[in-house]
Amino acid sequence: GRVRYDLVAFSALIAALILGAVPSDQAFAGFGHPATIIIALVLIVSRGLFNSGVVEAIARVSVSRVKRVASHIGLMAGVGGVLSAVMNNVAALSLLMPVDIEAARRAQRGPGTTLMPLSFATILGGMITLIGTPPNIVIATFREQALGTPFSMFDFAPVGITVAVVGIAFVALVGWRLLPAARHQGNAQTALADLSGYIFEAKVGKDSNLVGQSLQSAFPLAEENDVVITGLVRNHVRLAGSARREVVRSGDVLVLEGSAEAMEQFVGTAGLANGPGPTDSKTELLGESMAVAEVVVPVGARIAGRSATDIRLAYRYGVMLLGISRQGRPFRERVRRLRIAPGDILLLSGPEERIDDVIHWLGCLALADRGLKVLQRDKIWLASGLFAGAILAASMGWLYLPVALGVVAVSYVVLGLVKAGEVYESVEWPVIVLLGSLIPLGSALEQSGGTALIAEWILTATDGLAPVVVLAILMIVTMSLSDVLNNVATALIAAPIGLEIAQRLGLNPDPFLMAVAVAASCAFLTPIGHKNNTIVMGPGGYHFGDYWRMGLPLEIIVVAVSLPAILYFWPLGN
Repeated sequence: GRVRYDLVAFSALIAALILGAVPSDQAFAGFGHPATIIIALVLIVSRGLFNSGVVEAIARVSVSRVKRVASHIGLMAGVGGVLSAVMNNVAALSLLMPVDIEAARRAQRGPGTTLMPLSFATILGGMITLIGTPPNIVIATFREQALGTPFSMFDFAPVGITVAVVGIAFVALVGWRLLPAARHQGNAQTALADLSGYIFEAKVGKDSNLVGQSLQSAFPLAEENDVVITGLVRNHVRLAGSARREVVRSGDVLVLEGSAEAMEQFVGTAGLANGPGPTDSKTELLGESMAVAEVVVPVGARIAGRSATDIRLAYRYGVMLLGISRQGRPFRERVRRLRIAPGDILLLSGPEERIDDVIHWLGCLALADRGLKVLQRDKIWLASGLFAGAILAASMGWLYLPVALGVVAVSYVVLGLVKAGEVYESVEWPVIVLLGSLIPLGSALEQSGGTALIAEWILTATDGLAPVVVLAILMIVTMSLSDVLNNVATALIAAPIGLEIAQRLGLNPDPFLMAVAVAASCAFLTPIGHKNNTIVMGPGGYHFGDYWRMGLPLEIIVVAVSLPAILYFWPLGN
């Protein structure tokens, strides 16, 4: 994880081209590959379904009045699994996560009790259909290249449903109990949002260098000293918003947020005087048009790897970063210079009418139900009907799947469900670059005999063992790779190896490809194995070592359940 996976993959492709391992005429064939196109279109269609309110309606109806933890997890996980079968599982989690956090708040328990089970459930649900998760799309298109026909839309369903049902039952009944007790009680979101003791007043004296200037002119100095100017009080009245354009007068009081050390430095530099202390109840921290939002940073967000100062968040957009929570530990010193990492929770403050757009621009996910008013619920049935029609047409062979999804994507744009700008924002470009780069490399590995060599190693190590044992070992190796690699990369690496093993043993390749599809999607041991695991890390207050507690038993269960299901639905004999 030290270097972004898409950069690594593209660099490897360039190196392979220079060394002659990949022919120059095949250099960028991966970017026009059906798997790449399908994954991009699924992400756009998922955005349209989200914007139509389809997912929100299902979530709201399903989780209205459940009290018991096991029942709540079972219902939320079930909804998450169903949604993930027909849309991107990150999108499904992003909608259900605020619902789950709100339920935890009402039940007065830590969200760490339920967020990890929800993440695992959305991963499991993706195994059910062809479009549920990228590894299934990769395996299906690989089968078409190798054997002439791809897996169809619901070929994954018999095994996927079996694994998902058993896995969801485990996380609902047993899995959540295996997490540390502290995760059931702590609430990183609440700890971060508690601003008492960090709000200060500073009085503008007649000799202050701010007198006669707009308040906005003080923002760069405040950022330099790691202080946030949250408002202006004049004659004991808090002015609306952050009063950025207001001309500062002698006697005004600035409302500031920051550490005591940073505050003292800023007050001295700006020529201010310490006020009466923390703000009283008559002067609110937020003006009428200001709002506070808690957001989580997913992998690939614009702000990931950068600081608020780097992107000039306060100066450009008037939105201030008040705090950062990482693995349950709040940061309030030098927060605007701290590099943001995926999984962090950010506490933002800014104009109410602008903050939702800034959250979207940053690529973050709100932890509360913000922005649901923009859903176009009047188009819910139209959006659902178009999507269902496309799936039916693709399943019956009436339309090629990329064409069917393309029709839906274009229709959503025409109907205004997905704005033109959102088309490109919806696509997860690092995954597209990864896939486009690795597909030619995978072909080169196969043509050069690399996959045959790896298959030979596995067959030598399992010499004399039953084919089902070889299949189990292939699953375990693939699953282990998926815990540390991107699941798309894992599928691209393991699929040709599985096919080679099947051919050398003279067996039906379908169970081996299906085993790779299941195993590549099962990344439960680490927060970096799947984006959903990373997203819930901050809000749940999880530590790196928490994931294996529930994930290791779940992976064992997946192998134990999926093997018989694969052998039943996809026999080894040709």
